[in-house]
Amino acid sequence: MKKAMFILNPSAGKEKAADYRENVEKTLKEMGYIVDTKETEKQRDATLFAREACEQKYDFVVAMGGDGTINEAVSGLAEQSHQPLFSLIPLGTVNDFARALGISLDPEEAIEALKKGTEKAVDIAKVGDMYFMNILAIGDIAESTSSVSPEQKTRLGALAYFIEGIKAITSDEETYFEVEHDHGVWKGDAKLVLVALTNSVGGFEKLAPEALTDDGLLHLYIIEHAKLAGFVRMAGALWRGKLEEDPEVEAIHTTKVVIRTKEPLICNIDGDEGCATPFKIEVLPRHIRALIPPDKEELEE
Repeated sequence: MKKAMFILNPSAGKEKAADYRENVEKTLKEMGYIVDTKETEKQRDATLFAREACEQKYDFVVAMGGDGTINEAVSGLAEQSHQPLFSLIPLGTVNDFARALGISLDPEEAIEALKKGTEKAVDIAKVGDMYFMNILAIGDIAESTSSVSPEQKTRLGALAYFIEGIKAITSDEETYFEVEHDHGVWKGDAKLVLVALTNSVGGFEKLAPEALTDDGLLHLYIIEHAKLAGFVRMAGALWRGKLEEDPEVEAIHTTKVVIRTKEPLICNIDGDEGCATPFKIEVLPRHIRALIPPDKEELEE
């Protein structure tokens, strides 16, 4: 029989993961899988579980939790010789990867959709020995949002990121960047550098409206010299899907990028602390076998 590994973060979704566990297990059994459930207890557990599923040639991996848990699970699948089918049940603060794949943010609907899903190969990106599916951010704002604690996420949700972000926006600090990409090199001072893989970043689904989950591209946005007023203007452009047109935004679309700063600067990867500059980012095109709702393919065609 087919084997499925169900990885869940029991503290996700304001600790509501346990409420959905039985339904996920029941659904997977109805789909013809023998189910092996793994609960995370500490950081990187989901990565180790997913890697184990590859080594033991499981057919399907389902992860339930927030973007951090999903990132860990995908990292465990990345660059493994055996690639199980993968899907997720979103229970996080933002759930960007679920949004990008068209997976319902309602857990019950996402569980039900497993029965009717279709397979689609989707991109991920690699930076050093880490991976991401949505966003890598570098700059004072990225560092400040990395400081949001799990308790703040649970109590305030997305508002916690907003509060920390506003603190950073109102500061005068900028960073000197060298950004080497397919088309040349950008050099200068910037407030923030974003490297997006999908159209959903921080819950905004129009940051990179042209980005598809399988286009093989990194979508870079370099935010220059922006004070609070500039960010208010950019927020309006972001809402309209027109961020690239802002005069203080440099947009670059590339398959790889090398980012350097004068002093080592820690990036934020899918909402959590990542590695320090300098580093190279590259796309792993169509690398993950994702199970997505059937209408998502129709939307992207």
